[in-house]
Amino acid sequence: MELGELIRELRRLQGWSQGRVADELCKAARAETVTRHEVSHWENGKRTPGPYWLRHLATVLEVPLTALEADPVERRTFLTGLAGATIAPVVASDLIEFGFGAALGQRPDLDSWKSKLVVYGTDYMSQGAADIQRRLAGDLVILQQQLEKPGMWEVAARLMTLYGKTFPGSDGSKAVNWYTMAATAADRSGDMASRVWVRGRAAIALGYEGASLALADAFANQALAISDKPSLGRLNALMGKAHVAALRGDRRTALALTEEGRRTFDLAGSHEQESDYAVPLWRMNVFVSLLAARLGDEKLALQAQDVASKNMPASLPRFKTHLEMHQGLMLVRAGDRTGGVTQARKALNQLPQEKHSLTLRMLLGEIERRTH
Repeated sequence: MELGELIRELRRLQGWSQGRVADELCKAARAETVTRHEVSHWENGKRTPGPYWLRHLATVLEVPLTALEADPVERRTFLTGLAGATIAPVVASDLIEFGFGAALGQRPDLDSWKSKLVVYGTDYMSQGAADIQRRLAGDLVILQQQLEKPGMWEVAARLMTLYGKTFPGSDGSKAVNWYTMAATAADRSGDMASRVWVRGRAAIALGYEGASLALADAFANQALAISDKPSLGRLNALMGKAHVAALRGDRRTALALTEEGRRTFDLAGSHEQESDYAVPLWRMNVFVSLLAARLGDEKLALQAQDVASKNMPASLPRFKTHLEMHQGLMLVRAGDRTGGVTQARKALNQLPQEKHSLTLRMLLGEIERRTH
């Protein structure tokens, strides 16, 4: 393993972006002389950190200096056992500290937790899953000590749903378990909107990812049975079911559900543009774009992509990548597998690594597996 690859893997194990590594290095060296671009050059092998920065890298990434100085074979051997032997205890230590710190100190009140919800909803749209997962883990440890009131259960349900989205939907032991616990938490809150939203969000997450289709359908059915009132939760549930139908080859049902989703969107769509807790016009059309690409409906896909592109905030490049990858899927569905896979890989590679999401990686896998 080359040194740059090892630095990249160690950074990912920490759940950090390249910018975070640069910030930590500057703190360690007490000088603002390292940028995200420098870290990127190290990881890509364009430059090699000298002995001075190797020492600081070892410090901030919490590994022995010898691991960075080792030959390629030794680096690979070291990395294989690293997650369990080095990183996991550090994370566990942090979580224990968070928990006891909250128990011994001043706990956030309900308004503070609701403010955190807003921040997480916005951050999820632009930051990598690893960063969000690490932050959420600490907050969930604290929040679980404060579940005396229904309002706290509502906050917990929404944060747990977001936490579930930081795991691949194909990993039923993690993502789906978190969605299930979030649904139970929402039930304990007694809040109808949260009960529907949590289940609908799980349904669209799994349906969009093309993972655990039976469970996606079950979450959607639960949401739709709880209330027939137009809401974002109901909208997500309908679009989740539509994607399940499309992946099962049921074109008629998929399109019928999409039309019902459009009618619900007209009544309950969001004005908020940059939150995971919102479904504005551009995001609704991202849902439709992928569904149409899965169905091989080029006209519908292009219409949805045009609307999404015109309305999407420039501050959310990850979702532009979604649309570009949908185009790759369309090429594959049209019979050009080589062109489609190339398009999808190029789109993902152009997005900065720290902005990648598990959903995009799963979408690439779907495109690579498609034969028509």
